[in-house]
Amino acid sequence: MTAVVDDVGSSGAGYLTDERLAIQAMAREFAAREVLPVANELDPVKGEIPMELRRKMADLGFFGVLIPEEYGGLGLGVFEYALIVEELARAWMSVSSLIARGQQFTAGFTEQQRRTYLPRMATGEFLSAFALSEPDAGSDVAALSTRARKEADGWRISGQKMWCTFADGADYLQVFARTAPLDRDHRSRGISCFIMPKPRGELPPGVTGTPVRKIGYHGWKTWELSFDNAHAADDSMVGPEGEGFKVAMGDLETARIHTAARAIGVARGALEDSIAYVQQRVQFGRPIGDNQAIRFKIAHMATEVQAARSLMYRVCTEVDAGRRNTVEASMVKYLATEMAERVTSDALQIHGGAGYTTDFAVERHWRDAKLTKIFEGTSEIQLKIISDSILGRQAR
Repeated sequence: MTAVVDDVGSSGAGYLTDERLAIQAMAREFAAREVLPVANELDPVKGEIPMELRRKMADLGFFGVLIPEEYGGLGLGVFEYALIVEELARAWMSVSSLIARGQQFTAGFTEQQRRTYLPRMATGEFLSAFALSEPDAGSDVAALSTRARKEADGWRISGQKMWCTFADGADYLQVFARTAPLDRDHRSRGISCFIMPKPRGELPPGVTGTPVRKIGYHGWKTWELSFDNAHAADDSMVGPEGEGFKVAMGDLETARIHTAARAIGVARGALEDSIAYVQQRVQFGRPIGDNQAIRFKIAHMATEVQAARSLMYRVCTEVDAGRRNTVEASMVKYLATEMAERVTSDALQIHGGAGYTTDFAVERHWRDAKLTKIFEGTSEIQLKIISDSILGRQAR
């Protein structure tokens, strides 16, 4: 497997300050030295991200990029976060996803919860698994049916959850459940969010699960979970009772930028691996990179990666300036993830039969790129958000 991590067209003139360039270089060197060899070894056999790698990530502050300095984080912006995510995703998308487990979807925390949890999150000691989706509530989050029943010692949660990645390895589950009956005219109301701490390597009492048989996103397990009167403490609620939908939706700008950065990193990995391959692979007496068809394909791939990155830089800048960018975040998520699927598919085609084996990382990039179009809101959901902003929302 090639280990090329050379940058291809990441010029960010006007955006990349000396500090940002230093952060990018640090993350890039770490990804090449520490992440890529582990990914190449473990992804083909569906191995899990090693704890030692997690410790090294914590030492560099990756779990606290967005956490304010007063709580032990780096206190940096979404722009710096996206730079780091892209570099990690270029090596292994799962690792770039892991750093979100300590610094996203915390906006609803009370001050006491922030003082209790954020310092531990910043050091990677208290990482989450997000239990939101259900068998009948994917894109339609407001359709969730898991229930939380109030008791003297807290809440008892019962129901089914799907697509809960890292449920076993996390330090807590962030669970969304109905605390009030469904109001069909206001379906998003009555949902509450709970923190459910647990030991690493286990599921909480009252929770059982089955790993999902997925085709990619290896390095950790994704679970289907069953809650049977699982306990959540009184002080575990995030945000006001009945407003968990706002907690889930409140961090989506950052989450969608995070996914765009992951998609760009994955696509860049496929592009860089292809550049190396076409210079090494000889057919008809010359490197295949001498063929115009291949050269033009590489040029098109590089252009698409850079176009998505440029939009991401702009959206990050707006978000860091405190300006609402919900639609633009959907745009960059849509553009980058659709691009990633095309670029990784082209890369696999360039590799020919070799690309259809696990001997080359390009098949990993291809599998993982597909997922970026699905999680954090499907491409179709992004198009709905964008079209509604232009044409107005459709009448029910």
